[in-house]
Amino acid sequence: MKAIMAVLDKKRENAVQRAVSMLAVLGREGADAFSIAIKNQTLVKESLNKLQTAGLKSQIAIGHVFLKILAQDELHLKQIGNAAFILDGRIYTPSVKLTRINSVAQKLEKNIETGAEMLVREFDGCFAFAIAEDEKLVVGRDALGLYPLYYGENDDVFAFASERKALWKIGVKRARSFPPGHLLIADKKGFKMKPVKVLSRSVTAPLSMKEAAKKLQTLLEHSTRERTRGLSEVAVAFSGGLDSSLIACLAKKAGVEVHLIHVSLKSQPETEQAEKAASQLNLPFHAYLYDEVNVEQTLRKVLLAAEDCDPAMASIGVPIFWASERAAEIGFKVLFTGQGADEYFGGYKRYLNIYRCFGGEAAEKATTHDILTMHENNFERDSKICAFNNVELRLPFASYPIAEFAFNLPLNMKIESHSDLLRKAVLRKAAEKFGLPPQIVNRPKKAVQYATGVAKAIRRLAKRKKLTVKQFLQKSFMKVFDEFYGYF
Repeated sequence: MKAIMAVLDKKRENAVQRAVSMLAVLGREGADAFSIAIKNQTLVKESLNKLQTAGLKSQIAIGHVFLKILAQDELHLKQIGNAAFILDGRIYTPSVKLTRINSVAQKLEKNIETGAEMLVREFDGCFAFAIAEDEKLVVGRDALGLYPLYYGENDDVFAFASERKALWKIGVKRARSFPPGHLLIADKKGFKMKPVKVLSRSVTAPLSMKEAAKKLQTLLEHSTRERTRGLSEVAVAFSGGLDSSLIACLAKKAGVEVHLIHVSLKSQPETEQAEKAASQLNLPFHAYLYDEVNVEQTLRKVLLAAEDCDPAMASIGVPIFWASERAAEIGFKVLFTGQGADEYFGGYKRYLNIYRCFGGEAAEKATTHDILTMHENNFERDSKICAFNNVELRLPFASYPIAEFAFNLPLNMKIESHSDLLRKAVLRKAAEKFGLPPQIVNRPKKAVQYATGVAKAIRRLAKRKKLTVKQFLQKSFMKVFDEFYGYF
């Protein structure tokens, strides 16, 4: 899995050359295969240079940059009647019989839109797909938005890609995040966006804390089993806190070999705490310590991979980059993180502050907003950063059943009172039942950008240049993209 793209020429001219330009951007960090398809023809080659498209003409073209992460991975590209179909990503749902591409194709062949809806509705995973017909393009994304996908248009084209820079390359300046769990059907006249599987409030019977914790235990075990299926070993980005420790514990329980990857600037107290937690979990611990020079060097790559210069994005992105880079260096193809737990279960301190100042309803609105925007604020960033290092990111907390459970969980199951400094009450109860040590279960939350010291290091780098952090990152962002791609 690596990247996907699609382009529709509004003027009914040939879209293939624009598609090739987009593939060149998406495949810059290397791949095992490049493919391009139109309604009745498909080309696949091991390099973009060998992808001869001189005779290929169509107003709609779709393409794929394929990287084999696991030995069993296949390129999901197929002609379906008078249409071409590409899917990229990972589907976890084992109970659905249509997990193989040939079975999916049979469903799509009967009716493109109905088959596409089925893909989004029935599969839990991290994926996106595109279908090119004669004069119509259908694009879909997984229900939580774990797979990065963007779309946009200008006077000439309507286009989609796993990275914004592929859209920028062909003159689409405003690249918007594709809504999770949606289909988009486009033709030369315009497009319609269709919700298929989205989180919503539902009426459920009230649960006691004990019942909620037990249900969450079951959901977490199931999600972790799905995400470890077929793996013999995984790396876990490890802080020693509740979320990463619980993920490590569950992965170990699922029967895979677990290695803990801890990254931080030197002399941070959290490193010693993480080492103690690793010892308590009895798991191999790999600590990698950095300095300010490393932060500045890594920051350029993070800006390039994440395609954003927001200060929070950058300070969180650097540790994610280090963890995925180190995982790749020691031979791991898959990295697990605890991303999602804080939004689902009220982990951030600002939720408590909102609760204290404005009441429970306001705090609940804040958590709801964050759950619904996690794809833009967290998942896209982390997935693209890991992909930059050719590592697949998997998030056991980010399964649709867990998201649905958390979305409908009352606030008092997350933040028990105005004085609940620990927060994530139901998750801590579940962790306790899994047998995590009290020192881990009751460890206060500290955001990764502060625990690692990266946020302070970026502030110091900006101050040396007599810039605010925002100005420093914007200037660095413009420079790195101009240097690599000549966009600005």
